[in-house]
Amino acid sequence: MTCEAPGATGPSGSDLTQGVRQALSRWPPGCDHAPGTCDNDGGRHERESRDGSAGHGGPWRPQPTHAGAGSPDVITSSRIDWALFLLLGLLWGSSYLFIKVGVEAGFAPLSLVAIRVVIGFALLAVVGVASQVRLPREPSTWAHLAVIGVLSVALPFLLITWAEQSVASSLAAVVNGAIPLVVIVLAAATLPDERLTAPRIAGLLVGFLGLVILVGFDPGTLATSGGLPVVALIASTVSYAAGGVWARRFLGGVRPIMLAIGELGFAVLYVTPWAIALEGSAGLPRTLDGWLAVIWLGALGSGLAFLIFFRLLTRWDATRTSLVAYLIPVFGIALGALVLRERVETGLLMGTALIVGGIALVNLRRASTATRASLDDGPDPALATGSTQAEIAQG
Repeated sequence: MTCEAPGATGPSGSDLTQGVRQALSRWPPGCDHAPGTCDNDGGRHERESRDGSAGHGGPWRPQPTHAGAGSPDVITSSRIDWALFLLLGLLWGSSYLFIKVGVEAGFAPLSLVAIRVVIGFALLAVVGVASQVRLPREPSTWAHLAVIGVLSVALPFLLITWAEQSVASSLAAVVNGAIPLVVIVLAAATLPDERLTAPRIAGLLVGFLGLVILVGFDPGTLATSGGLPVVALIASTVSYAAGGVWARRFLGGVRPIMLAIGELGFAVLYVTPWAIALEGSAGLPRTLDGWLAVIWLGALGSGLAFLIFFRLLTRWDATRTSLVAYLIPVFGIALGALVLRERVETGLLMGTALIVGGIALVNLRRASTATRASLDDGPDPALATGSTQAEIAQG
């Protein structure tokens, strides 16, 4: 990573290295000019600000294609994007499965999370260096990244991993699927531009009913040791949502890839020392399947998935990209049943349907507003960063 402009070329090297840098630095696709120099489309490629953020109309706006809507290039690109969209849902939805595989193979929670975030951070850091992502210069930006490193990564990852020692992976996936509903409540309480409208209140009630059916919301039961894993899952959902609202309020202009690198980097600093001190080698599995699970979680669930997410943000608006939240519980339930032979009970299906329906209700007005905005001037850059990222369960 560097403090130079993202599109600047570094010292001469091999053709392969130069090609990778040029490909990664030309986001969004469709522009052959260096970032900060293209004047097309109302000057949408503005230079990044000094804190590593993208200015209004920055590089995360979808770019208009010059080919006709029915041209082979556009059709092929659309098919690729939808395939990547489904792959993203699979990667994030399967995270709950591989957490379960990891803990059953002998991984202790701190050790699994530590290795996962180290792998994910290393992969994204390599991409950041290759694409010459600018590091933030403002101390306040680093302070806010440190906060979301707790709220969006370290704390929810630990809570989910600990809970999955006792509960099914499918239950974890569905409870975390309620993140968008919690975001609505927290955003309405803390963000001036978010209000609880009638559709949102209706969606919250429907989604809450789904959660009640899902976990059997008896406070007496949840207070027992048998109910604590469910409490941990609910707490992880609230933590994810709080991280997203914090990011939208304080880090709305920071590029999404810098958000991911920053939050994973701070999570490494938070979790790794505790894993070494408290668990040591005793927290590591003795079987291959546990190591394969954590490699999947780090390289694919926390690494490749973010890169796909960033690509979709450059091609689509943030609202359409956030629809991947609907796929995560579906993949979570299906994979838990197929791979781990977890029981798919009626209450699980009813609760999932109500939570997904509640998310759809709260997003009805947002989707129509965002669609009109994207047609006129592209999506809100702030929406395409912290808020969208946190409304999607990352497992």
